Amino acid sequence: MLEGVANADNVGGIFRTAAALGAGAVLLDPTSTDPLYRKAIRTSMGAAPVVPFARMEPWPAALAALQALGFATVALTPAAAPTVRDTARAIQAGRVALVLGHEGEGLTQAALDACTHRARIPTAATVDSLNVAVAAAIALYEIGTTYTRAHA
Repeated sequence: MLEGVANADNVGGIFRTAAALGAGAVLLDPTSTDPLYRKAIRTSMGAAPVVPFARMEPWPAALAALQALGFATVALTPAAAPTVRDTARAIQAGRVALVLGHEGEGLTQAALDACTHRARIPTAATVDSLNVAVAAAIALYEIGTTYTRAHA
């Protein structure tokens, strides 16, 4: 799920990663860039028209609707939180919605508060955060492989 992700290259990169790692869909808040924008399609290497997507409104109340369907909603944050791997291990539900925020500002407080979990990607102390598309790739991989190992 994307909140306020404005850069078409990031949106395209996230769609490409979603296709590569088997994500079921990419959900967007009303302000994220259109994945069918030409630059997003090009960066996605054609994944944007293939990976299912939808706009989620009203935002962030739509997170509660996903939770009612059995999804754990995981807010990715550089702040103090368990690692993505530890969070994936702790989640009992088989359905996870990873929530990623704006390139500079991250997730809004309302989105953070609406999620069932918070998780971070450990980085060197000299790096405060990662590019949102890179973070999406790492987190999707961690969630996918951790869940697969735990439920094999």
